[in-house]
Amino acid sequence: MADTLRIAIVGAGMGGLAAALALAKSGHKNITIYENATNLGFVGAGIQLAPNMARILDKLGCWQQIAAEAVQCANTSIREGSSDKELGYVDLEYVKEKYGYPHMVGHRASLAGGLYDGCKGESAVKFALGNTISDIRFGPKPTFKATPADGGETYDVECDILLGADGVKSSTRVAMLQELGLTGSAKDSGQAAYRIMLTREQIKDDAELLKLLDSDSVTRWIGEKKHIIAYPIHNKTIYNISTAQPDINFAGAPDAQYTTRGSKSAMKQTYDDFCPMIHRMLDLVPEGDVVEWKLRVHDPLDTWVHGSTALVGDACHPTLPHMAQGAAQAIEDGAVLGVVLSPSRISGSSPETINHALRIYEKLRKPRAEALVELAAESGRAMHLGAGKAKEERDKAFAAARSGLGKVPDKWADADVQAQVYGTDVVAEALKLCEEEGLVAKLNA
Repeated sequence: MADTLRIAIVGAGMGGLAAALALAKSGHKNITIYENATNLGFVGAGIQLAPNMARILDKLGCWQQIAAEAVQCANTSIREGSSDKELGYVDLEYVKEKYGYPHMVGHRASLAGGLYDGCKGESAVKFALGNTISDIRFGPKPTFKATPADGGETYDVECDILLGADGVKSSTRVAMLQELGLTGSAKDSGQAAYRIMLTREQIKDDAELLKLLDSDSVTRWIGEKKHIIAYPIHNKTIYNISTAQPDINFAGAPDAQYTTRGSKSAMKQTYDDFCPMIHRMLDLVPEGDVVEWKLRVHDPLDTWVHGSTALVGDACHPTLPHMAQGAAQAIEDGAVLGVVLSPSRISGSSPETINHALRIYEKLRKPRAEALVELAAESGRAMHLGAGKAKEERDKAFAAARSGLGKVPDKWADADVQAQVYGTDVVAEALKLCEEEGLVAKLNA
């Protein structure tokens, strides 16, 4: 029976958790998530909860918990970093009416926690925490070795389906592509990010910052080669600030290093040419809380699938944050896997049927995810222009868009791009593609 297939998921990030929950909801009974971390004490800062993500989370039964502490975005303001002059303004109130869900912002820990709680509520999902995966072998029945962090003996695992959701540093991707004679190593994007959270208590004496915390606005301050985006989260008790700038503080750092303890003075110097309010904002960050993330990507892969193995999320399409779609695209991956690998569709449970299902997943997800990867990079380039003709034309386009003429240069805020991103129901598309590809659900499977 297909529902007894052994499914192993490497990685308990957004994509891994979403895939596990979707597969359990579809009827699978034997799903194990292998994770390096010994506990899932979720960390991170703010995250945008777009309608295409909310639609899936609602179907999986965990949206209400996540939305309860989130903040609905009424508008976005794009401003010149140096002067705080507003370049663009977009009303987001229409989003809920058009797409069924509002655009919200929340805490990454709440999103991951909601998915984790959903998985814990499914008897089919088991967690093997504190396990390092190695020696992955691909084929009809993938195998790998798991080594417990507590010093226990390494043990062998065999499964019927292997999903590599182990992030941009994915060992599953590396092993898979090596076996196929392909390349797909992560590389530097040239950008890094500070992620900052200021509490209401920290900003209580600054009326201008308090006004931002109490607003329903996503604000982006842009400048040459850098920007800051900020919004209130956690029921407006925290002001979340994310940045993007050249990763000069990683100069000479080994490729494996993705974070570095940051210097507050270096952070302030990076944004020294921004307006006084930004200076006050950064002044409030405690010295010991400054951490910088290297933003890494890789070129589009030749394939996401090998035999009964598929890659998920950042393992196959790491995305710069300029479209706020990285987590959403990983969750879309998980939702589609829940459809194509439904026990009713792979009732024969042969390796050939499983590979057919995974190829349908790849056919649907790869073009969309990779298009959004490029769109995010393109939007970042537009936001990071320095003085010159290109910047002048961009700012003219912002002014025209405010008058209702033309597109918003910030792709995330443009209505046509939002229609492409938010208006796509990947579950509905997956159901349709399964029918077209002959992967038809069978009764009593």
